[in-house]
Amino acid sequence: MENLISRLPALAPEIDWIYFFHDAEQAAEISGWKQKNVELVYVPVRHYTVQEQLLLPRVFGQKKLDLLHVPHFNVPIFYRGKMIITIHDLLWHEYKGNHVTTLPAWKYRLKYGLYRYTVNSAISRAQTVLVPAETIRKTVGKQYPVAKRKIIVTPEGVDTDIFLVGRSQASLRGLKKGKNILYVGSLYPHKNIRLVIDALHQLSGYTLMLVGSRNVFQEEVEKYVSEKGLSRRVFFLGHLSDSELAEVFPNVTALVQPSLSEGFGLTGIEAMASGVPVLASRIPIFEEIYQDAAIFFDPKSTESLIKAVKSLVVLDRQKLILSGKKVAAQYSWSKMVEQTLAAYQQLLA
Repeated sequence: MENLISRLPALAPEIDWIYFFHDAEQAAEISGWKQKNVELVYVPVRHYTVQEQLLLPRVFGQKKLDLLHVPHFNVPIFYRGKMIITIHDLLWHEYKGNHVTTLPAWKYRLKYGLYRYTVNSAISRAQTVLVPAETIRKTVGKQYPVAKRKIIVTPEGVDTDIFLVGRSQASLRGLKKGKNILYVGSLYPHKNIRLVIDALHQLSGYTLMLVGSRNVFQEEVEKYVSEKGLSRRVFFLGHLSDSELAEVFPNVTALVQPSLSEGFGLTGIEAMASGVPVLASRIPIFEEIYQDAAIFFDPKSTESLIKAVKSLVVLDRQKLILSGKKVAAQYSWSKMVEQTLAAYQQLLA
């Protein structure tokens, strides 16, 4: 959402924009909004809490909003104003059960029930539902037929000023060019990273680099890596900024996207923009977004992934890179912001 809120004020200076942040530190992370037509409001509440549900409707009401855009499903159930929401995916509708959480069973069931109720309420009350891809439009429409008429697809974009191949050939944190496979994202079970680790065990000479913020599942993955005897070939790089990630891309053989479910697949587009081949699980969202520019594999087959990695040697790498750049060029933050603003204006007219 950073790219959206940082660009809107300049694109529509006739609108008075009110941005709600947790605190000034969070607001400082966003650039481009420091204009006369922007007001910042700080509401120090945690997401997905009772406090968020009870306090935010009062805060929103005090501002007498003509339109509220909530870029997620966590809409306060007592808010009754005109509203747009963004549904990035319905992952937790499909992946549920004790294996996807570290919470006690009773707490997970309670949390999951509240999640379903909140999503149902948000989709039924919103005047417009924004989704990032056609695949997600179909998923939301199937789960919530009442929403079909109000869904608008606004694809995400890529910041080409940062993600340019050859931006810098310097290695980061001692990384060297070679047979390096890169994964960027969380380590939740549906991300399917164990498939990549299993494949690595059979791919002599390859290393795996994992980029992402530490979460509750990292210890499990680290243990799995150790059990496979791959501790010297798997590197946990932690969270990297976009500019740091751009420095990593020139040092990798390919980016791997093994996920069983996804809302868009932005990291793959960023890799393509940087001239890095993408290995992606054959799931509908990736086939839609990556088109013919990725090497697809069965996300439930280690052998399929191994075959995909080995195909990098025999395929025309330059042709694959050019295809990736053409696909990446189709996704623009400017276009996404314009589409979103058009949705606002339609409701405000």
